[in-house]
Amino acid sequence: MSSHNSASRVAKQVMWNRMISVVEEQAQALIRTAFSTSVREAGDLSAGVYDCEGRMLAQAVTGTPGHVNAMADAVGHFIRRIGRDNIFAGDVYITNDPWEGTGHLHDITVVSPSFHQDALVGFFACTAHVVDIGGRGFTADAASIYEEGLYIPIMKFAERGEVNLPFVHLVRGNVREPDQVVGDIYALATCNEIGHLRLLEMMQEFGLDDLNDIAEFILENSRLATLEKIAALPQNSASGEMTIDGYDVPIELKVALKIHPEHVSCDFSGTSGLDKRGINVPLVYTQAYACYALKCAIAPEVPNNAASLAPFVISAPVNSIVNALHPAPVALRHVIGHMIPDAVYNALDKILPETVPAEGAGTLCNFQVSLRPRSDEPAPEHATRAEVLTFNSGGSGARPSSDGMSATAFPSGVMTMPVEATEHTGPIIIWRKELRPDSGGAGKYRGGLGQFMEVGATDGHEFDFSAMFDRVKYPARGRQGGFDGAKTVIAREDGSPMNGKGKQFVANGGRVKLQFPGGAGYGDPKSRDRAAVKKDLARGYISAEVAKSDYGLDDTDIATVVHAIQNGEEI
Repeated sequence: MSSHNSASRVAKQVMWNRMISVVEEQAQALIRTAFSTSVREAGDLSAGVYDCEGRMLAQAVTGTPGHVNAMADAVGHFIRRIGRDNIFAGDVYITNDPWEGTGHLHDITVVSPSFHQDALVGFFACTAHVVDIGGRGFTADAASIYEEGLYIPIMKFAERGEVNLPFVHLVRGNVREPDQVVGDIYALATCNEIGHLRLLEMMQEFGLDDLNDIAEFILENSRLATLEKIAALPQNSASGEMTIDGYDVPIELKVALKIHPEHVSCDFSGTSGLDKRGINVPLVYTQAYACYALKCAIAPEVPNNAASLAPFVISAPVNSIVNALHPAPVALRHVIGHMIPDAVYNALDKILPETVPAEGAGTLCNFQVSLRPRSDEPAPEHATRAEVLTFNSGGSGARPSSDGMSATAFPSGVMTMPVEATEHTGPIIIWRKELRPDSGGAGKYRGGLGQFMEVGATDGHEFDFSAMFDRVKYPARGRQGGFDGAKTVIAREDGSPMNGKGKQFVANGGRVKLQFPGGAGYGDPKSRDRAAVKKDLARGYISAEVAKSDYGLDDTDIATVVHAIQNGEEI
């Protein structure tokens, strides 16, 4: 019998908090050691600890819902595929299987068993988005998963501490950025090792032989806390819908939401079918973001783990765009997946008014630049090849009691990359990056602002610009009388429009001008606090025209603000 069974409830709570801090250190170790800027700067990762059955006990605060909530199911697949008799101390397992990992080939998941006193006590897992995985690259251009890059089935990266070097050589031979990708794999394995070492320190400090008792404490308390929140809700049902850009044709997301006594169901029947382009979403990723949306609204203070996620039951028709089966192309599954929370909130708002925010930009405003020496004439000797992936954000939707956040990614939580870090990775130049005035939808609470960006390359380089944007045709919708956010706009330096999705050639000296979307407003703009409108005008968040037309500020008020700005006075 374990020596910890008599631990008090207070001691167990301390251990629970300690485990959360352990996985947070695990995540921070990954950030410090990763090679890709998407991990180091944007935080596109996840980390977690699991019990022997593969149930997630704690996740790091740092990371994305799409990674960690999808990864919650992944460890069970690893246990099944590797086999319990084939799990040894010092092992490290790996996959990028979109259906048993986190949704597309660019996400590599690494799982490591944790042994204490020669006995298996649990697992650590982590995921990171790598800059390249071969194939057609990070675009929606592939017709099937086979074109999208190197597929890594669940297998051993290391056994008993010995790295599988033939596997490493295989990876290096199939990707455009071998040092970055292999470096990220080693960083993933290392961060799991950090988690393992910190867990052993905790177990020794508290005299634990295994995690069985603390696991049951965590899962049972999380389950009861979540069920208590659900039981307090009205047992109603509602439907929601959203139309988004898609690739060649618009996509319809449809949601049927029902609150039951002990669970919440969310069914996506009626949603558009599979797309021929790589914007399809495996169900594991749909579940991740639908669960995240519901949990944020219903039980946000309950820590994320297997038990707190279980009462949210997500379903979708097979081979709908949100339940794509192998071999559907899924490289840009986030373009659709990040829209799922707003679709769910369209329904939930009808059951729980004044609870959920207005719609935001949703999808990350990501793009990848594939640079190479110019081909129209001889290139300078310094010209080189490089793959540069940048993560950027539009504005989030206004909330029932506060403005939306500018240039902030909801629901992914991925951070916007600094210009300096982006330019360090290759011969790319970010000529402009600033907030976009008037992009946040007007409302009693204003939507968050999007951004302007202008992108080019150093002299002697041409590049392919891989766009993966949304909100080009369908902006974020306001709630309770709030106005829509601004749409996405993408154009060349001469003003000619570019496509919101797909790989597009840019010649030497060319630039891409981007206007990222704003979040929508919440409530009637005319009821916005006058002082808040004046501050927005003074800060440049809105123009005088919008202050007058949308918020009803008169000429005298506008003149007062302009005078104060000119004289450096407080508004």
